[in-house]
Amino acid sequence: MQNITLGYAMTGSFCTLKASLSALEELAKYPIKIKPIMSETVYNTDTRFFKARDLIKRVEELCGEKVIHDIVGAEPIGPKNLLDILVVAPATGNTISKNALGITDTSVTMAIKAHLRNNKPVVLGIATNDALGGSAKNIGLLHNTKNIYFVPYRQDDPHSKNNSLICDFSLIPKTVEAALNGQQLQPVII
Repeated sequence: MQNITLGYAMTGSFCTLKASLSALEELAKYPIKIKPIMSETVYNTDTRFFKARDLIKRVEELCGEKVIHDIVGAEPIGPKNLLDILVVAPATGNTISKNALGITDTSVTMAIKAHLRNNKPVVLGIATNDALGGSAKNIGLLHNTKNIYFVPYRQDDPHSKNNSLICDFSLIPKTVEAALNGQQLQPVII
């Protein structure tokens, strides 16, 4: 993986942002350009896991670019053909469901829509407590959608959170490489 421009988007699965940041750190070691994107919620919300300004600062240091954090900033991704591939990690059930249903009302859903218009790959790193509940049908829809690839995932905590799924964030670089070749990294369910 080299000489590409990769978009890296984060949505509000706050408890998985540390793992996502580790994956971004790995991607930053490659000779690629990375454009960071955050949902408005991640960009503006302090949590027990991160202060928003600290997360933004670290992401901008890794990428060498300012974070795109609103619809206006994300919209040019399509018309200007800014990316070769887009990673969304964590991808919440909310973001996945909106994408499956064609709803574009956040910076990340706009980035996905804008990028897909160029028939290029989107990699989703799922992290949601309702994946096997309300979001299941939408995840299924996206598994059958052209140019959508999933980071391999598993149940998060089957006994305490039986509807929860989480991707293996360490597999993001391998999933990106496979998606760039038009392939879904297998097995997708681990």
